Amino acid sequence: MDEFEIIRNHLSKLSKKNESTLNLNDDVFFDKKNKLVVTTDTYLEGVHFINFNHPNLIIKKVIRSSISDLICKGVFPKFIFIAASGNKNSFSKNKIIKLTNSIKKEQKKYNFILSGGDTTYSTKISFTVTAIGISKKIVKRNNAKINDDIYITGNLGDSYVGLLTLKKKLKIPAKHKKYFIDKFFSPDLPFKFTKYLTKVANTSMDISDGLFGDLNKLINNQNLTYKINSDILPISKKLSEIIKINKVKSLDFVTKGDDYQILFSANKNKRKILKSISKRINLKITRIGNIVKGNNPLILSKDKKIVKSNIFDGYLHKF
Repeated sequence: MDEFEIIRNHLSKLSKKNESTLNLNDDVFFDKKNKLVVTTDTYLEGVHFINFNHPNLIIKKVIRSSISDLICKGVFPKFIFIAASGNKNSFSKNKIIKLTNSIKKEQKKYNFILSGGDTTYSTKISFTVTAIGISKKIVKRNNAKINDDIYITGNLGDSYVGLLTLKKKLKIPAKHKKYFIDKFFSPDLPFKFTKYLTKVANTSMDISDGLFGDLNKLINNQNLTYKINSDILPISKKLSEIIKINKVKSLDFVTKGDDYQILFSANKNKRKILKSISKRINLKITRIGNIVKGNNPLILSKDKKIVKSNIFDGYLHKF
């Protein structure tokens, strides 16, 4: 079984159809009456990060990945709780100082308060982060409308190339290695867009498990699908260079996840507004396709040909 089968077939029954749980089919818990928005994520050594050699960078990625679940709902993080498991080697005094300094910098950048947590002994390092925001409104999943435009903030693929760089599995010019590694550890969250999201988007989520896998989750309970132009998926100039050097297809990089950009749909009448917002906050916002009727996704090239490729359909935790 995978994580979503467990939720759908077993755990969803325990939510007792409470409206705030959103049927366990969203990134957050949303108690509208109390304006409470909550999300929880766990990160494990060897799965979410290779090792703990750079604790200051790992904790930065963990925090940003966690608060991204709020940001993609149009909610600012207010409080976070961190539970950590490790041992005397992983949590030496030197590493604790690095962790603390990094958390302090993230606090300053994203304006949240470290509000509690837990520590336990373990031979493997893990972190569980609970992030809380206060808001009277969120942008939910499964609220797309037929003919909605589909958008992505920022660029895709840089984080995945950063992972391949760390694993030494890709030819990367020395001058670009730091750039891609930084993108893996320090994803550029579209924080400035948060306050606009509830005003323009019908549905949204962050891109964590891969573009097409997350697109499927965005509309998984609706009788809808999507049509995407693969040639306009947003990538950085540096990634474009890497693609040429390694003679590979861009789709091999932009669908692997860990981007933590916002994937959202919006009515066509929001195009001018989104163009204006993009310019005002200096954030790339790319229209990549639209929501259509049916069950079969269409991924097209610029000449309208159907793209046939081993497209990564999203990362799944399987048990």
